[in-house]
Amino acid sequence: MFRNMVTSFLEHEKITTTDAKAKELRSIAEKMVTLGKKGDLHAMRQAASFIRDKKVVTKLFTTIAPRYQDRPGGYTRIIKLGIRPGDNAPLSVIELVEAELVKKTPKKAPVEKTVPKAAVQKESSKPAELEETTAADEVVAGAVESAAPPVSEVKETDEECEAKAD
Repeated sequence: MFRNMVTSFLEHEKITTTDAKAKELRSIAEKMVTLGKKGDLHAMRQAASFIRDKKVVTKLFTTIAPRYQDRPGGYTRIIKLGIRPGDNAPLSVIELVEAELVKKTPKKAPVEKTVPKAAVQKESSKPAELEETTAADEVVAGAVESAAPPVSEVKETDEECEAKAD
């Protein structure tokens, strides 16, 4: 059973199982990653004698083990999920610690909300301050105007409103 679990764990890098099985699987999986870090032929044959799929052995030695080259141990993490509804067995997720990160596209900087000029004008009584605007205020005002759709495009008929109510 543990040979199949280790094979599935290294293939998917994350599996859900009971707490007791996850705790046992952790020690076996960490030994396999340690063999992968060695990288020699003897270690590859030792891992292949335990792991049932050649593709998973190749993945262990080419992609998983190089991630942990500088790490002395602790390659897995167990997260407790709760109990299984059928038999009340405690469930856990066991996963590799430093999963391969995929870069995401950077998001736009959020537009900062500023105090409206009217509120500032009421506080100050100087007429010179009423006409002052900065370049940043103009940029924020332009961004707010471009973000809002034109009012003429947002039209709903009575039929569409009734369809949404149903």
